[in-house]
Amino acid sequence: MMFVKEESEENTSEPETWRIKQEEPDTQKVKHEEQGGLMKMKEERQDLNEMEEIYQDQKDHDVNGEKSVSCNIKTTEVKRPFSCSQCGNTFTCNRNLKKHILIHAEIKPFSCSQCEKSFTQRAILKNHLSTHTGIKPFSCSLCGKSFICKRNLKDHMVIHAGIKPFNCSQCGKNFTQKASLKKHMLIHAGIKSFSCSQCEKSFTQKASLKKHMVIHTGIKSFSCSQCGKSFTQKTSLKNHMLIHAGLKPFSCSQCGKSFIKKGQLKDHLVTHTSEKPFVCSQCGNTFRRKASLEKHMLIHNGIKSFSCSQCGNAFRCKASLKRHTLNHTGIKPFSCSECGNSFTHKLSLKRHMLIHAGIKPYTCTQCGKTFTQRGQLNNHLVTHTSESNFSCSQCGKSFTYKSNLKRHMLIHTG
Repeated sequence: MMFVKEESEENTSEPETWRIKQEEPDTQKVKHEEQGGLMKMKEERQDLNEMEEIYQDQKDHDVNGEKSVSCNIKTTEVKRPFSCSQCGNTFTCNRNLKKHILIHAEIKPFSCSQCEKSFTQRAILKNHLSTHTGIKPFSCSLCGKSFICKRNLKDHMVIHAGIKPFNCSQCGKNFTQKASLKKHMLIHAGIKSFSCSQCEKSFTQKASLKKHMVIHTGIKSFSCSQCGKSFTQKTSLKNHMLIHAGLKPFSCSQCGKSFIKKGQLKDHLVTHTSEKPFVCSQCGNTFRRKASLEKHMLIHNGIKSFSCSQCGNAFRCKASLKRHTLNHTGIKPFSCSECGNSFTHKLSLKRHMLIHAGIKPYTCTQCGKTFTQRGQLNNHLVTHTSESNFSCSQCGKSFTYKSNLKRHMLIHTG
């Protein structure tokens, strides 16, 4: 038996294949040579197989995200004999397993020339390059949303079908994709692998950390085309656009009040219950919302991170600073329909309206006197203690209220 190399005229760039030309063996020596030749051919064939795998790796997936047919496995075959020893994932062909192992090794040989981001596979790099071009060739026929690769479109179509086959065993929540369930399970496990380098806040997902980092940079890339307001996140802009559209899709089943965001509805639903599950560990104050407790805790630690650029006044939260800056503008957009009094803040108008309504919800427990505002009640309570907490630094005279001390100081200043 002898081996004849057969060259392919159609595609000379492909790895060469070998065929066996049959000849009649004459002697035992020939048989021995034949066996040795077969062993040699087997070794050469193995080397060629390895070359073919390397060659096929270079051809990889196309931009559309469709799998190459180089694995030589029928689409109807469901066998996945190649298993990853580290995570247990299975694959239909050895080449895919080899690619997968790069993830565990953290080897990313394919780099983007525009942003220097690296990837484990050429196909992922190709998909990534579409983010720079902005081309999204795969569109949803139902909602018109476009995607960079076909697989993302397929994942999206499950949303319209309403199918959520992946169920959380701990809370019963359902998901359209297995990846979403895996991310969700990190919440139950309490794993927060992604930490902010600036404030040390931790997150379960990398995407959540990216969103958070925008707070520190202050970059607001997403602007409203109607009013010019800018936002740090695209989702915030989408929610804002509902205001212009006048849409409030989330309604309370108890009082009928509608809201733009689902989170706003959740916060509102707490008002219908008397529960205040969030307790301050320092003073025992209780709150309906976690956000309210977090704001309250700033009082105890004394942190006032937000300062007014005009007067230097510092505030614990950004919302308080925004309300304060309106005082410098002199604009009072909120007017009372009964007496014409104008106010800088909507809350001030609401408090004022209690006077016209004759409502005094705040009652002194010692004398029964009622007040329209909590601040008035607090000022009144000092009269029962007979304490004079505010003293003049020039003459030593003491006052029950800070406002009285301020008026007194005008005597010394002239």
